[in-house]
Amino acid sequence: MALTADERELLRRSFRIVSGDRRQAAARFYELLFERAPETRGLFVNDLEHQGAEMMSKLGLIVAGLHNVAGLVPVLEDLALRHVAYGVKPYHYPLVGAALIEMLSEQTGDDFAPETRAAWTKAYDDLSGLMIRSAYSHEGSQG
Repeated sequence: MALTADERELLRRSFRIVSGDRRQAAARFYELLFERAPETRGLFVNDLEHQGAEMMSKLGLIVAGLHNVAGLVPVLEDLALRHVAYGVKPYHYPLVGAALIEMLSEQTGDDFAPETRAAWTKAYDDLSGLMIRSAYSHEGSQG
């Protein structure tokens, strides 16, 4: 993945805004995900507040580490394998990405410029692609 320094800064800046109220941001993410893809609700058996805190923490770790994607690979591979165990399929990743980007857009308001959306989309697509390849490379089908 080749994010520019400017793109990484856009990601950090928007995540910093969202981090101001992580609980609200996570709750809104899950609302959006379940509205768009109600079938995903069954994948979340743990307390959503705890799950949301975990998600925001992991997202913060990833955003902070984007300057060294190679260093993130083991974290992302582990995360991907854990998601397989939860029942996540490759087709869930774009649904999650859409909900994440919509949540970020809502939570940051006017600060979520088109170039910020593009940077998040690029980063999410690249990182989720890495996770999918890592977790499902042994399968003949990714769907």
